[in-house]
Amino acid sequence: MIRWALTGGATLLLLPALALAAVSGGIDLTTPSQTAVADIPPDYLLLYQEAGLGFDVPWPVLAGIGTVECDHGRDPDPACWHEGVENAAGAGGPMQFLASTWLQYGIAASGAGAPDRWNPADAIVSAANFLKQNGAPDNIEQAVFAYNHSQAYVQQVLAWANLYASAYNAKPIAAANALGAGAGSSAAQAAVAYALAQLGTPYLWGGEGAGGFDCSGLVQAAYAAAGVALPRVAQTQYDATAANAVPLDQVQPGDLVFFGASTSAITHVGIVVSPGEMVDAPHTGADVRIESYSWPDLVAATRPTEAQP
Repeated sequence: MIRWALTGGATLLLLPALALAAVSGGIDLTTPSQTAVADIPPDYLLLYQEAGLGFDVPWPVLAGIGTVECDHGRDPDPACWHEGVENAAGAGGPMQFLASTWLQYGIAASGAGAPDRWNPADAIVSAANFLKQNGAPDNIEQAVFAYNHSQAYVQQVLAWANLYASAYNAKPIAAANALGAGAGSSAAQAAVAYALAQLGTPYLWGGEGAGGFDCSGLVQAAYAAAGVALPRVAQTQYDATAANAVPLDQVQPGDLVFFGASTSAITHVGIVVSPGEMVDAPHTGADVRIESYSWPDLVAATRPTEAQP
C-alpha cells in the first residue's frame, strides 16, 4: 500500500487493484489490454494503475504519456533515466518534467522526503497530480494538452491510451472521444502499436520501412508485425479484406479505412487508431501522422484480422 500526500495537505490511501474499475467513467482499469501487458514493464504498469486510482485519472492516459515521453523508462536518452540529466529543453525523468513544473506538481510517492524527477514512482504520481489539476478526468484532452502544448502530442498520447485500455470494457470518457472502443483483437492492437511507433517517419513512395513508408507500405508492415499477411498496394488490400467490410460508424482501432473514387478505384489507406482518427503515411513531404479520416472520398472500412487466409 502506498500513501501519497496531495496538494493542499490532504492524504489519499490507495485502494486494492480490484477497486480500480470504479473510477474514470467506466474504463476497465483492472484488465489491461494484451498490448499493455506486452508493452509496459510490470512495475510501471502497477505504478500507472495506482496513480490513476489515487487521482481519479485514467491510468491508460498516464501510460500513454509514459510511452511518448520515455517509453516507460526504456528510452536510451539519459535524460529519461540518469539521475540529474536533462535534455536540451531542460526536461528530466521518465515523465519528462521541467524543473519549474516539478516544483509545482512534484510529489514523493512514499509520502516522505523530497520528490525525485528521475524516480519512476515519484514521476508517475506527479504526472497524475498534474493531469488532475489541469482538468482530468472531466477534460482529458485539456489536461494532456496542458502537459505538452501540441495537438499532435495529445493525439499520440490518447491513441496509445486507447490501446492500453481493456479491449472488452473501454468506452469514451471525454466529449471528444479521447478513449474509444478497444481494438477488437490482439493482432489489431499489435498493428496499431506498430503504426504508432512509426509516427514521424518520412513518407516515401514505395517505402516499406527502410527509410520511409507510403500508405499501403505502412499498412502491410503494421499487419506483418502482427502476424497477418496483406497485399502490398491499397487496392489489393481492400480487395483482400472486402469480405469483412465494417460500417463506417462501427470502426474499431486496427480497422482499415479506404479512400478513392469508388471501391474499385482505391487511392489511399489508413489504420484506425481511435474514433475519427487514423495513422497514415499521407503524401510526399509529410511524415507518418495521426489525422482525421473524415475525408470526402472515404469509401469503405474493413477488418483485416477477420479476413480468411
